[in-house]
Amino acid sequence: MAKNTVNEIERMVVTRVFDAPRELVWKAWTDPQYLMQWWGPKGFTAPFCEMDFRVGGKFRCCMRAPDGQEFWNGGEYHEIIPHEKIVYSMYFADAKGNKVEAAHYGIEHEAIDGAHDVVTFEDFGDGRTKLTLIGNETMESAKDSGQLEGWNQILDKVAAVIAELAQAK
Repeated sequence: MAKNTVNEIERMVVTRVFDAPRELVWKAWTDPQYLMQWWGPKGFTAPFCEMDFRVGGKFRCCMRAPDGQEFWNGGEYHEIIPHEKIVYSMYFADAKGNKVEAAHYGIEHEAIDGAHDVVTFEDFGDGRTKLTLIGNETMESAKDSGQLEGWNQILDKVAAVIAELAQAK
């Protein structure tokens, strides 16, 4: 099946409003020690994450399913506007960070040619922050593959990390 182009079809978009200031949401999203607490849907753990968080820097993360199967992702940061926006490419990878096809993990994933993932952080000015994730696949594909449900579960876990960070302040 041919891959879709960026302007052809509606991309996956997931939003969440957190009861926390933007700096705290940014910290939970960009610090590997916190990312390892939320990477992966409900029931998954993240035993490994390394990030070179700068434009041109790369990242590599592992999420482990409840049955022990590991899924690796890699990627590169293309744009970083502190506390506002992150643009990155993300792909399925092996444990060394080499790109592999989604089918390697038995996953159907239809990426959009030329599309990067984008995360924005909007400060509401009242101690709340809206996070918006625009994925590199179509909304239809994300619904069919479970990616949309998975990202919503991930954002539940992000909320728990943010709540712990807020209590520690």
